[in-house]
Amino acid sequence: MENERYQKGWEVFKVLTGTDGVAELERIHALCPDLANLIISNGFADIYSRPGLDLKERELVTLSSLITQGATEQLPMHVNAALNIGLTPKEIMEVVLQCTVYVGFPKALSAFAVVMDIFEKRAIHISGTGI
Repeated sequence: MENERYQKGWEVFKVLTGTDGVAELERIHALCPDLANLIISNGFADIYSRPGLDLKERELVTLSSLITQGATEQLPMHVNAALNIGLTPKEIMEVVLQCTVYVGFPKALSAFAVVMDIFEKRAIHISGTGI
């Protein structure tokens, strides 16, 4: 049963994060296998695999939560995951903009810098929509 749970989480994790996420998880596993197991079993098998929200919706929630916390260290993985599962760059930018009203400019601008960096690395170009 535990192996099935882990495998379920592993499959979701790979879909979301691709080879970059797998490489990062391998680094974590080398130092702390228990943490890597918790990430996959709890985060991705128990939470991301639940019915009720699809992966795009879950990433929207995750992005807004990370922005709200100012947790920019985890933001690159989740911006990439959001793109990997089909969220558009404009949708991601809209999440940052929406959060600005509730979390303030410093956290939103920090998130914006991370998003811009990811877009640049992935050669994503979007034009401004104006306000």
